[in-house]
Amino acid sequence: MEYTVEDLSPVKKKVSVTVPVEEVNASLSATIAMYRTSVDLKGFRKGKVPSSVIESRFRKEVYSEATQDLVNVHINEIIGELNVNPVSRIDFDGGELVRDEAFSYALSFEVLPEFELPNYEGMDVEQEQVVVKDDEVDEVINRIRGNMAEIITLAENRPAKDGEIAVIDFAAYENGEPIEGIAAQNFQMTLGEKQALEDFENLVKTVAPGEEKEGEVTFPADFINTEFAGKTVTMKVTVHSIQERRLPELDDEMARKAGGFDSVEKMREAVVQSYKKSRGDLCKSQAQTSMLERLLKTVDYPLPESMVEMYMDNLLMEKKNRLERQGKSLESLGKSMEELRDEVRPEAEKIAKTQIFLVAAARKEGVEVTEQEVDMQLHQLAMQTGQDFRSVKEYYAQNNLLFGLRDRLLADKAMDAVFQKANVTEVPPKDLKLDGAE
Repeated sequence: MEYTVEDLSPVKKKVSVTVPVEEVNASLSATIAMYRTSVDLKGFRKGKVPSSVIESRFRKEVYSEATQDLVNVHINEIIGELNVNPVSRIDFDGGELVRDEAFSYALSFEVLPEFELPNYEGMDVEQEQVVVKDDEVDEVINRIRGNMAEIITLAENRPAKDGEIAVIDFAAYENGEPIEGIAAQNFQMTLGEKQALEDFENLVKTVAPGEEKEGEVTFPADFINTEFAGKTVTMKVTVHSIQERRLPELDDEMARKAGGFDSVEKMREAVVQSYKKSRGDLCKSQAQTSMLERLLKTVDYPLPESMVEMYMDNLLMEKKNRLERQGKSLESLGKSMEELRDEVRPEAEKIAKTQIFLVAAARKEGVEVTEQEVDMQLHQLAMQTGQDFRSVKEYYAQNNLLFGLRDRLLADKAMDAVFQKANVTEVPPKDLKLDGAE
């Protein structure tokens, strides 16, 4: 096998391959030999079917598999000799093997661009100091108390107010007929937290326990279920009771129940340490981001279109998921897919440029990601989502997500390696707020 390499662009290569007759025939013979061991034909003992019969009866399958196997062997050999890492699928341009004839084909694929990394050793970088305020700790403690609150049914005969829980039955009607799928019994609805449509909440706030009322509710025009988008229906509501959350006393007993703390003071200390860890990670991440943005401004290189397209797909999927959590859809934005892709392209190009830079830095610093590190990350994902590790790994493998996961881990390790060589100075914090520190 001989090949020549042509650079179609700084990030795209074309490899033209010529295979001599001897290698063509050898590949066909190897595939036929494999078929002989497994094919069972009437009139022949298994494994004793003549090669000519195999080639005649299974010509289409044999020639297709022999071509594919030979090309795959060549791809591994060529990629290894060129010492490149394709970032796109490898496109094959060629026909099929023909016995006693030389075979020619071409491969094309995108690769990472070559460029000179800027000098980042000793680079001056500012990182905010970690400061935890008392009111931030108080806010977390109050959330813990809220999670431990006792639910009490109120004796007052009045409609529920914001912050209270209405236990209700409800159903939707259109032209006097019930609408399937919009009904529930003994549903606990916390008012004022926008758990439901505003029209529906306002209706519930007019109904006292033991009463039933109905009113019109209009679904928003961008409602995720297009069947109801913009539609006005009649909602019937029955309120059974009104409940409220009563917070426990802030004492050592509550601290023990909250997490086995010896005292309220010990619980506060744990919250402070959690804040320091979370905020410290955030401050470091912000300093790394600032450093990376400054470095990226000093370099310029072409981006493989396949990488940009992949990140565009990821960004649109994230947007779709966010909208669906809000009860909306991509279609509700009123834009074509081409317009949406154009909108996210700049961000996708920024992500691709960052990834390429960090891959180059990883190569320079000798940073690698092991299979064990990938599995560890998958274990964490499995624990977070309550799924089985093998199921998560199989999903990532089947959807070609393992490469992306490995790249993200590599980028994180490369950024840490680069940051370690910076000259980091701590500075007073800006107005920084971190949600969910507990």
